[in-house]
Amino acid sequence: MAKLFSFTTLRDRWFRYFFSFSGLRSVSRDLGDGTIMHCWIPRTYKPWKPNLLLLHGFGANAMWQYADLLCHFTPKFNVFVPDLLFFGGSFTNRPERSESFQARCVMKLLDGGFGVRRVSLVGISYGGFVGYSMCVQFPKAVERLVVCCAGVCLEEKDLRDGLFRVSDVEEAERILLAQTPEELRELMKFSFVKPLKGIPDYFLSDFINVMCSEFVKEKRELIQSILKDRQLSGFPKIDQPTLILWGDKDQIFPLILGQRLQRHLGENARLVVIANAGHAVNFEKAKEFAKHLKDFLYNESFSPLSNSSSFDSCREDVVR
Repeated sequence: MAKLFSFTTLRDRWFRYFFSFSGLRSVSRDLGDGTIMHCWIPRTYKPWKPNLLLLHGFGANAMWQYADLLCHFTPKFNVFVPDLLFFGGSFTNRPERSESFQARCVMKLLDGGFGVRRVSLVGISYGGFVGYSMCVQFPKAVERLVVCCAGVCLEEKDLRDGLFRVSDVEEAERILLAQTPEELRELMKFSFVKPLKGIPDYFLSDFINVMCSEFVKEKRELIQSILKDRQLSGFPKIDQPTLILWGDKDQIFPLILGQRLQRHLGENARLVVIANAGHAVNFEKAKEFAKHLKDFLYNESFSPLSNSSSFDSCREDVVR
């Protein structure tokens, strides 16, 4: 029997309508060497506005993670929302899987594709890895950085030392790249403090089939690349003013990693911890999340002294 209804497809179409209603349009650019990147860009670019780049994490595509934030930023910024490689409409035939390669592709898309040479940047989870790499490789291109629940300061040995709830890379891949309703429910438990309950298998399977069934092998390689040979001793510092946003109950990238990044960057960074929120803090605490983004991105002055009490209550020698 043919499938008559797909909630996921309907939701995706609504997101497309909403992005278009918000003044953006969908374009794809051929970067050469078999790399295609899709991006939502301003329908009318206004040179007097600053530019804002929004980078998504693992999940369906960029629209699903940033739809609720557009209304806060399209009036003040030229907003760019790309799909990273192997998500949405972006892919490459090249073998590179590192966040540094993703960063170079995003920069090539912005500069070569749209003539955009300077942006403020928000990176959620995996998007934070890519955004940080953009700051390292193209320091003049990024004015300000927001890193949200992105363990960019993790080390390969952290997995062996028990910092994460998962025991090895294979288990992390299985959860992050959920391919069954049971695995997707497990991912929701890891991502939310209060995950939705009672969702029928049909809706979960539909989401997986529509949004998560492509490029599974390539996404697995992206996860493996994050951990490979990563050491804090060789981790570069950046000079851009940086806001570090974290949910205090993040089970995917524990708060310890946010604290570690704040210490690594020193006076250039401010850590803000949002209470009773997990890895999906942008969904669980959407209003508070947007407020902190606006406070940081709208204001020209920068003070690194604002940290919540949760910062002091978590110490790095506690790894559970």
